[in-house]
Amino acid sequence: MHNGSCLCGAVKYRIDVSIDEITHCHCSMCRKAHGAAFASYAGVPPEAFQFTEGHALVARYPSSPGITRTFCRRCGATLQFIDARAGEIGVAAGTLDTPLGEVRQAHIYVDSKADWYRIQDDLPQHSGDL
Repeated sequence: MHNGSCLCGAVKYRIDVSIDEITHCHCSMCRKAHGAAFASYAGVPPEAFQFTEGHALVARYPSSPGITRTFCRRCGATLQFIDARAGEIGVAAGTLDTPLGEVRQAHIYVDSKADWYRIQDDLPQHSGDL
């Protein structure tokens, strides 16, 4: 089980499954949503994710067909990437409060990465999703 929260701590959540992989998405939408070179997500089944506090503060943004991004209305912290087509929730890994330990990792959508960023690790790289 894992717990997480937004930047201001008003929104809290629980994940009731183990997390064994993190993907680092380099698509332009994820970069803009996170204000960073890439966004790191832990994919979990929807039934394993539950808001425990501050659910009323969670804003939803339909960023593209079938995709909804959530964030805290108070502090703006990105929380989720919900893909209705895949039936999976991508939880913003930086919002996890519990230790994750070492997990598999991969870079996705590297064909659209920021031109100023150079991937310098040995993680697998994919031009699209896994």
